[in-house]
Amino acid sequence: MKCARCLLQLQGLRLQGLQLQGLQLQGLQGQSARSAAQHGALLQSSSQPHMLRNTQHQVIRRFHRSPINDKNQPIPAEFIDEDDNKKDKSLVIHDDLFEQVARETKTKATFNKVVEVFIKQDVRRRGHVEFIYAALQKMPEFGVERDLAVYNKLLDVFPKEVFVPRNYIQTMFNHYPRQQECGVYLLEQMEGYGIMPNVDTKVLLIQVFGVKGHAVRKYQRIMYWFPKFKHTNPYPIPKNLPEDPVDLARFSLARIADDRDAKVTVYQLACTDITESGEEITLPHVVGIQSPSQMELLAQHNPSRPVFVEGPFPLWLRDKCVYYYVLRADPVPPEEKVEEPYDPERSLAYPLQLDLDLDRDLGDEESFDVEDLDEGAVFAMCMTSQGDQAVLNQWVSGLQQNNPILGRVPTLFRLEQGPRELQGAHKTKSDHQHRQDPQTQREEEEEEEASVEEELRRSQGMKQ
Repeated sequence: MKCARCLLQLQGLRLQGLQLQGLQLQGLQGQSARSAAQHGALLQSSSQPHMLRNTQHQVIRRFHRSPINDKNQPIPAEFIDEDDNKKDKSLVIHDDLFEQVARETKTKATFNKVVEVFIKQDVRRRGHVEFIYAALQKMPEFGVERDLAVYNKLLDVFPKEVFVPRNYIQTMFNHYPRQQECGVYLLEQMEGYGIMPNVDTKVLLIQVFGVKGHAVRKYQRIMYWFPKFKHTNPYPIPKNLPEDPVDLARFSLARIADDRDAKVTVYQLACTDITESGEEITLPHVVGIQSPSQMELLAQHNPSRPVFVEGPFPLWLRDKCVYYYVLRADPVPPEEKVEEPYDPERSLAYPLQLDLDLDRDLGDEESFDVEDLDEGAVFAMCMTSQGDQAVLNQWVSGLQQNNPILGRVPTLFRLEQGPRELQGAHKTKSDHQHRQDPQTQREEEEEEEASVEEELRRSQGMKQ
C-alpha cells in the first residue's frame, strides 16, 4: 500500500511539472501580443497568491521569489514617477544652504537661522555630521568663530541619547566613531580659538555621548589645561587687534623691540596730496622705533662702512601679517673690535659672565664650547604701507635729525620683492642663474659692483 501511494505522488508531481512548463510557454508566446495595460494587470494578479489544481484535484501552490532579486532588475519606464527625480534634484548641499540663506549679509543671526532651518527640516537629524563640519568651516565667514553660544547651538544639532553606550563593551570599543570624531573636532576648533567651554557645553556633551564618551574626555582635558596655560605668556597679544594701521604698527614695533626705553615716532601719516600738475598722490604712513642703546651703537659706527636698509620681514599677530624694515650694518671685522670692560650690573637676570669656583673632575672640560654667531648691529626699525626706496629714504632722513652721523655714512638699500609677489619669479630667476655660463656670471658680478658704487655716490650726494 505504501508503494502504491508513493507511485501516485510521483505521478502527481510529474503532472505538476508538465503543467508549469505549459503555462510558461504560453506566457512567453502571448507576451509580445499583450499591451502595457494587460501587462500591468497580469503583474497585479500575479502578486496575489492563487491556487492551481491538477486532474486529481490536488492543490498546486505557486513558487514565490525573494524580493531581493526584484530590486536588482530594471524597472520599466512606465512605473517610474517623475516626482522622484524632482526630489533627487532638489537636494541641496549644506554649503549651498549657508549661501542661500545668507545672500545679503553674513551675521550671527543668519548663521543661527541656518542651524534652526536644519533642525526643523528633519526630526531624525539625518546628515547632521556633514552639516556640523560644513558649519564649522563657514564660521569665520559669518564672524562667529569665537562665539561660545554658537558652538553650543551646533552641539544641540546632535540627536540626544542615541550615541550613549549602554554597556561596558560599547564603552570600551569606539561607539559611533564618526559622531564622536565630529564632536572632538568641534572642541578642537574651540581650543584653537582659545574658547573656554561652560556648563552648558558639558551638559550637551553628556546628553549626546554619555559620561564616558571621547568628546567628554576632550572637554575634561580642556578644562584642566586651559586655566594653567592662560597667563603663562609674558607677552600676550590682545584678542582684538587695532584696526588703524598706525596703531597696529606702534604695537608691532614695540613688541619687536622689547625695550621699554625705545621711542616710537610717526614720521608720516597716510594722506592724499595734489601735485603741481593736478595729479592726486596717496602718501603712505611711516612709523619707526629706536632705543637709546641703538643710538649709541650708531654713533660709534665707522663712517667709512655703509649701513643697509633691508626688508620686508613678516611678523604674524594672530591672523594678521605685517611687514617691517630694519637699518643695520655688517659685522665688525675682528681686527676692528674693541673689547669693553665687563659691567656686572648690566644684566642681573641674565649674567654675561660666569665665575664658578667648583670642584672639577679629570674628565671635565674647563672651557665651554659655545658657537657664537656674529651678526651686524640693528640701529632702527620701521613699518610702512609702501616699501619702496623713496618712502624708506624719508624714514632715513627722519632718523638723521637724532642721529647726525647718518649724514656722513653711505646708505644702501637691500630690498626684496614685496609680500604679494609670486614665488615663481624667484624660482625662475634662480634656475636661470644656475644655467648661466661662468663668464656671464663674472660680468653680472662686475655690473653689480659698479651699481653699488653708483648708489654710494648718489646717497652721499643726496645727504650733502
